[in-house]
Amino acid sequence: MALDYGKRRTGIAITDELQLIASGLTTVDTDDLMKFLKAYMNSENVSGIVVGEPKQMNSLPSESEAFIQPFIKRLAKQFPQIPIYRQDERFTSKMAVQSLLQAGVKKKQRRNKALVDEVSATLILQAYLNRIQ
Repeated sequence: MALDYGKRRTGIAITDELQLIASGLTTVDTDDLMKFLKAYMNSENVSGIVVGEPKQMNSLPSESEAFIQPFIKRLAKQFPQIPIYRQDERFTSKMAVQSLLQAGVKKKQRRNKALVDEVSATLILQAYLNRIQ
């Protein structure tokens, strides 16, 4: 599972059992994220969580890392049996919009931030899967 964690919304992506292909799952309000994850973990087998790691062009952490770190600590405390990994998420939002454009998604839908966050989570997870294989 991958999370594109944001202050307002979090995009979520999952992969198949062979861990070959990432697919978008949904986007949830960040305030409801832990509740969603608890329910999801109770019904599905999750072997790891990949959290996007926002970086600046010079590879230093971006400002948003300051609110992601406390979330990761809560996540690790809530699900101590599930390892947490990080994946560079630079350009994923731009790539998400570009992939929606190439897929022929209409302009109104491309402006849907929730859809962009879900696609971003999918790109984060696919990059992670490519890196570990």
